[in-house]
Amino acid sequence: MKTLSLYIVLISGILLCNCASTKIKNIQYTQVSNSTASSQPTLNVFMPNKGKASNPVLIFVHGGYWEEGKKETYGFLGRNFAKKGIVTVIIDYTLSPKANYDDMAKEVAQAIAWTKANISEYKGDETSIFLTGHSAGGHLVALVSTSPKYIEDKSVIQGVILNDAAGLDMYSYLQKYPPTEKHHYKTTWTENPENWKAASPIYFLNDGTAPFKIYVGSKTHESISVSNDAFIKELKNYQPGVSLEILNKKHVPMMSQYFFPWNDRYDEIIKFIEANQ
Repeated sequence: MKTLSLYIVLISGILLCNCASTKIKNIQYTQVSNSTASSQPTLNVFMPNKGKASNPVLIFVHGGYWEEGKKETYGFLGRNFAKKGIVTVIIDYTLSPKANYDDMAKEVAQAIAWTKANISEYKGDETSIFLTGHSAGGHLVALVSTSPKYIEDKSVIQGVILNDAAGLDMYSYLQKYPPTEKHHYKTTWTENPENWKAASPIYFLNDGTAPFKIYVGSKTHESISVSNDAFIKELKNYQPGVSLEILNKKHVPMMSQYFFPWNDRYDEIIKFIEANQ
C-alpha cells in the first residue's frame, strides 16, 4: 500500500507540473556550429502557464563527462521550475569526440545570447538570466561566466548555480592525471597544458564575477570535491559570503533529487535568484 500511495503521489505531481507549464521544444539557437557535428544543437523552453508576463530565467546545462547526455532527460527540471514561476531553458550541446570543451563553451555562450534576444517571447525577463549546470554542465556554465573569451558583456548573467560541478580546475587535475582516450579526454581537453588552464574557471575569477551558489555532494567523486574546495577558496577573495553547501548525496543523486517538485533546492535557488535580480 505504501508503494502504491507513493506512486500515486509521484504521478499526481508530474501531472500537476505538466498542467502548470508549457514546453516549446527543439529550438535551434545557433546558425553556425563550432564543432564537426552535422546537426545544430537545440534547446527546450519551459514557461509558466499562469502568473506574471515576465519572469526570471534559468538556463540549465546537463552533465555526462562532456561525452554524453541530452536535454530530453531533464524535462522534470524545466516543468518544476516553470511551475514555480521560473522560465527554464534546457540546452543540448555538441559532445566529445565531435567537439572539445572550447566548442561546447562557445555553444553554451550562443544559447545565452539566444536567450537574451528571444526569451521575452516566452514570458522570460531578458535582464534576469541565471545559469546552472550539473557535473560537466557545471564546468561549462562556470567557464562561460568567468572566462573573458566567451561572453564579452558578463552583466547578462545575474548569477550561477553549480550542482556538483566537475572540471573547475582541469589544469591541476590533468597535470596529475594526463588525458587518455577514456571518455575522449584527449579530444575534449587536448594534450596542451595551456588549453587545460584556459578550460579552468578557477583562473578567471575576479571582482566582476557573477554571484555563485554552489552545491557539492559529500559522497561525490574525489576530483569534484577537491576542485570545488579550491574554487570556493579562490572565490571567497571576491565573494566573502559564498560557501559550499554540502549535501549528503552521491554524484548522480545530486541531480536526480530535482525530480521531486517539493525538493528544498527549488526554494533555495529561487531565493538566490530573487536576491540577485
